Amino acid sequence: MLAIDSLQQEGAPIEVSIYDSKNKNENIGSVIQQNKLNDVSLIIGSFTNRSDIRLLANFALQKKIPLISATYPNDDGIINNPYFVIINSTLRTHCEALYKFMQKYYATNNIVMVRKKGAVEDFIQSIFNQTAKSTPAIPLKIKTVELIDTFNTSALLNVLDSTKNNIIVCGSINEAFGLRLVRAVSASPSYNSVVIGMPNWDGIKDLDKPDCKGVDIIYSSPYNFSRIDKFSQAFITNYNTKYAGRPTDMAFKGFESMYHFSKLLITYGNNLENFLSEKSYKVFNDLDIRAVINKSTYNTDYFENKKLYFIKKADGNIKSVN
Repeated sequence: MLAIDSLQQEGAPIEVSIYDSKNKNENIGSVIQQNKLNDVSLIIGSFTNRSDIRLLANFALQKKIPLISATYPNDDGIINNPYFVIINSTLRTHCEALYKFMQKYYATNNIVMVRKKGAVEDFIQSIFNQTAKSTPAIPLKIKTVELIDTFNTSALLNVLDSTKNNIIVCGSINEAFGLRLVRAVSASPSYNSVVIGMPNWDGIKDLDKPDCKGVDIIYSSPYNFSRIDKFSQAFITNYNTKYAGRPTDMAFKGFESMYHFSKLLITYGNNLENFLSEKSYKVFNDLDIRAVINKSTYNTDYFENKKLYFIKKADGNIKSVN
């Protein structure tokens, strides 16, 4: 709502309608059937399930309306839809970017991928394998070890090198497995190690606890809310004034998407899709929205934000952001 307030204060010529998809009387299907979205110029959605994404993406394609998926990091298998835009980058994009990041900074280190059994883990490893085959640079030498969910520290130490810097890639998005991995590294201070985490690690608060101390953790995120710049401070103040609390990351994401893309719509109208990464209305984060091309048809499947920040943390504190 603060983004709408800001737009109104600026006298922006825009009309906003808000629908709560969790309301059984305003679910996505009923809103579409009642023709409430037929005349809109832009749709911004914060999805929580795949069925809503598919339904609204098909509608957006049919009506040729840009649909901004502001928070959900999944394409739901959508293809041939140039009106669908993903802001929260997909797991594939994160894995490809992490591989290139390691090529740049850790190519000569002892790199080990630690994973568990599972379909998602197979998918993660396949992305790393595909990236290795397609890279124009020298492929990384990555050892892979599959451990059980309840592995102990000694199982991890068997694949580490006490004479080298160990880069340990967590090949799973399972939070409990990731935590166990960091705790095992924390319990082995004689090994020089850096743990590369998955994108969901930015929300795992237990990584800041004492049993994870002394571990350098790196993960990627399309969001970097510093909260110390002037724009962020103003937003925090306004949020506290209106809601008597501190804004969560989701509040920052909502404000950013609503304000940024509304301003682009006002400026570029029906030509919005050609200016999705325009920096004139940057709020908190940089965007690098590119077409994802279907390798079989060479058509645009959708657009996706490829800009990622690499965040390095230790003992709960952010040490650097690249």
